[in-house]
Amino acid sequence: MFAPTPLNLPKEQRRLLRLYGGLDDGRKASLLAFAEFLARQQEEGEPQEPSEAQSPRTIPRPEEETVVAAMRRLTETYPMIERDALLDPATSLMMAHMLQGRPAAEVIDELEALFDEHYQLYLQKFSA
Repeated sequence: MFAPTPLNLPKEQRRLLRLYGGLDDGRKASLLAFAEFLARQQEEGEPQEPSEAQSPRTIPRPEEETVVAAMRRLTETYPMIERDALLDPATSLMMAHMLQGRPAAEVIDELEALFDEHYQLYLQKFSA
């Protein structure tokens, strides 16, 4: 069997490849990080009741960190929280950085607050 080529891919995949090809290296990295975020979200499925294993991991924030690296770090720090609720606000923050030039440190601060907020909501579900 032949490997798929852009001509025999579904329309949406061809469009994604075309858009990806037009991005600079930084935006390509961001798009890949976001795709990884979505894939992990899909693999994880439904959240489970908190346990010690589902406490946030201690992953210190590097002094110099990109927004993409922060998304990876926060996703690893909080593997237990539902990603669906994070999707829109996290995407908005990443786009504000990439397209509007918001400083990375400011966006990362907001991402950290967003993940922590959703972790607190996760804990509240099971404490009621």
